[in-house]
Amino acid sequence: MSALALGAAVILAGTACSGAEPDAGAAGGFEDDGCTHLVAAVSSEKVNLFAELAAAFGESPQAKALDTCATILPVDVTSGDATRYLSAGGDWPTTTDRERWPALWSPASMVWVDRVAAAASPALVAGAESFTHTPVVLAMPESMADALGWPDTEIGLAQVAEVCADPAGWGGIDPAKALWGQFRIAKTNPNTSTTGLAVLLMQAYAAAAKTDALTPDDVAAAKDFSAAFESCVIHYGDTTGKVLQRLYDEAQNGAAGSTYVSAVALEETSLLNYNQGNPTSKVIEPGESLTEPGEKLVAIYPSGGSLWSDNPIVVLGASWVTPEQKAAAQAFAEFVHTKPAQEILPRYGFRPLDASVPLGDLFTPEYGVTAEGPAVTLPQPSVATVSAALDQWTQIRKPSSVMELIDISGSMEDSMGGGRTKMDGAIEGATNTIEHFRSTDEVGLWVFTTNLAADPAAVTLALREVTPLGSDRETLARSLGDLRRAAKSGTPLYDAVAAAFDHMAARAEPGRINAIVLLSDGIDTDSTMSLDSLVAKLAAANREGGNDAPVRIFTIAYGADADQSALQRIATASGGQMFDASNPERIDLVFASVINNF
Repeated sequence: MSALALGAAVILAGTACSGAEPDAGAAGGFEDDGCTHLVAAVSSEKVNLFAELAAAFGESPQAKALDTCATILPVDVTSGDATRYLSAGGDWPTTTDRERWPALWSPASMVWVDRVAAAASPALVAGAESFTHTPVVLAMPESMADALGWPDTEIGLAQVAEVCADPAGWGGIDPAKALWGQFRIAKTNPNTSTTGLAVLLMQAYAAAAKTDALTPDDVAAAKDFSAAFESCVIHYGDTTGKVLQRLYDEAQNGAAGSTYVSAVALEETSLLNYNQGNPTSKVIEPGESLTEPGEKLVAIYPSGGSLWSDNPIVVLGASWVTPEQKAAAQAFAEFVHTKPAQEILPRYGFRPLDASVPLGDLFTPEYGVTAEGPAVTLPQPSVATVSAALDQWTQIRKPSSVMELIDISGSMEDSMGGGRTKMDGAIEGATNTIEHFRSTDEVGLWVFTTNLAADPAAVTLALREVTPLGSDRETLARSLGDLRRAAKSGTPLYDAVAAAFDHMAARAEPGRINAIVLLSDGIDTDSTMSLDSLVAKLAAANREGGNDAPVRIFTIAYGADADQSALQRIATASGGQMFDASNPERIDLVFASVINNF
């Protein structure tokens, strides 16, 4: 694959003034430039795109017709999160800075706009209109797709479900591929992610053998089919970026195929970013070069059809949007439909709505896709059908067995501002996510520090064993609250992880998401085990017991002093992921992102 740069988006803010230079450092806020400032809340894969659109807007007739120049700051907000914020009413919850509240919103799909209109007010999202689109596909490492007969054989979700259900896994496809283990799928949480929701609906379409007019009754009839599909899921998440980063790291280490995941449900644009060397679709900094993966992903366009992310843009009818912001936002929303703006889209892996705009060199087999795209386009179903699918998913999603392992060492008493300690933030983050779990999910709470008990060797304490949650939500919340009064001392991080891992591995079951959520704000000071020994232990277990009941560790690096390097190594060795909560004020949002995996 030849090198291809990811467009020219090396900035985060665009100033809509003739000859003005956008500020490359504006990610943290706006400069005092005399312009109207407006935030665009966009789904993560469009941040790069919006950066260049914002810059190009400055030279457009739409911008020059404004009374005042406008500076546009794209901010990454998942479509599901933005939907919840807008549907709940009140202030925008992610910041107290009113200047950072959005005037523009661009989720990945109109389905989120429809849900806000139904749950809150149609006036809040009136006038939403798609300006680009990208299909939802299954992305597979090329060697694995070849083993399924790609590209000569049509592959549908029904065939994928059959491979999922086969106890022989890849060995049932080809005995020579038995070393690949089970067929594993990575999907995002449909409550927060467009791709997760789209694939859920595509499953219902496949089960009903329909290509339009999907109904709530069809969703109900698809329950068993969808449950079988969900059984292959390794874990859920709010975005595909972390899964793709893990795949990318494997590919750079020379892996053929993947023992981590066999297929990832994602948008075509994310696959194109991955194949260019940008697995998380991050903002590209000035002078940064990209390295393509050792093995590319290829797009499987399911034979039964694909839903498309239609990427609407809407000027929010929110009370905080000023008349000046509204005028600038409307001008920008008009601009993105013009030909100069549409010509920018293909460079970022998005398909233009203007059929006269060529797709260019990116939409080719060299980058894992075809210009023709899906043979069948599935229409977005009604709000009632979408709601039925989401309600059903809460019942059929893969069951979870999760231990929350929380550092209660002395540094957790440090202030995070506003009269709150880091312990307060951790308690609130964990408590606010209890409702996510079903009563049948297993949830436990362990804590760790030194001097927990009379036995000086004890470094962990079980406040709740890992058992079905049942009706114990209030009890678990009280146990979390009790952490404020816990005696706090040293940080035996590695010993605590080893003990928790042994406990979870001994009781792990196939067919469940077996996991540890580890929150730590510091560096190990008191363990007898070294980090290298712990990583070797986790990696060996991941290889040897990996197919049937792996235990993955999802680490939260909490606060500026957390040992991110160690927490990343722990997560990677176990097949899990690390989450960055270096800004402790964002712990609620980070905790919610972690729990979305289960």
